[in-house]
Amino acid sequence: MIKKVIAGNWKMNKLFSEADDFFDTIMEFVGDFDNLNNTEIIICPPSLYLELATDYSIDFPVHIGAQNASEHDFGPYTGEISPQMLAAMGVDFSIIGHSERRKYYHETDEVINKKLKNVLNAEITPIFCIGETLEQRENNQTKNVILSQLEKGLKDIEIYKNLYVAYEPVWAIGTGKNATPEQAEEVHSIIRNWLENKYSKEIADSIPILYGGSVKPENLISLLSKQNINGALIGGASLDVEKFMKMIKDAVKLTK
Repeated sequence: MIKKVIAGNWKMNKLFSEADDFFDTIMEFVGDFDNLNNTEIIICPPSLYLELATDYSIDFPVHIGAQNASEHDFGPYTGEISPQMLAAMGVDFSIIGHSERRKYYHETDEVINKKLKNVLNAEITPIFCIGETLEQRENNQTKNVILSQLEKGLKDIEIYKNLYVAYEPVWAIGTGKNATPEQAEEVHSIIRNWLENKYSKEIADSIPILYGGSVKPENLISLLSKQNINGALIGGASLDVEKFMKMIKDAVKLTK
C-alpha cells in the first residue's frame, strides 16, 4: 500500500516567531505518536525558515520541503535558490510547477522540466504540480491539459522512486471550492495510467499522487479514501496547527 502523505504548503505566510511556535507544537505532537503507521508528513515553509525547519526535524519523522527551486545550479541569478543549496541544508522535497508559479511568474512546462531535472540531480524529491483552470474544465479539456503537463514536465526524465505528483485544479486553490472525491479520483486515475504507460506498473504504483485545492479536515478523509488519492497538498489549512494536527491524526487512522 502506498503511504498516506500530509504535506503543508505555507506559501508566503507566517512571521519567524509564528513559524517557531508552529514547529515546536507540531514536533511535540508527532513525538507523542508511538507509530505514524504508513503516514508521511511534509512541511514546506518559506525559504527564510528552512534552516529553522530542518533543525527542528532532525529528531522527528517530519520532512521539510522548499516551495520552489531554480533550474540553475549556481550563478548570477539574484533571489534564486538552487536545489544543491537546498540539499546541503537537509531539505528533502521541493514543490515544482505550482499553479501560482505558472500564473504569476510565467513558468512554462519547459522551465518546469528543467527544474524537475535539477531537483532530481540534487537527490531532492519533487512534488510536481499539475492542474487545469476552470475554463479548461468547463470546456472538457481537463484530460488533455493533465496529459500535456505530464508529458512536457517529465520529458526525458527517468523515474525510479523519487517523484510525487500533486493534482491541483487551479479553480480550487484558495477559493474554498474543491473537486469532489469522485472528480479528483477520476483525474488521479488518468495520472496513474499515464505513469504506468511511461514507466511501468511497479513504478506507477509506488508514486504518491496527492490532491490539492481547499483541502481541510472536513473533506480529507473522503478524499484519501479513494484508491488513487494517496495524500494531500494543503495550503490554507496547513497554517493552522490544530487543523494540521487533526489531518495528520486522520491520515494515521486510515493507514491502520
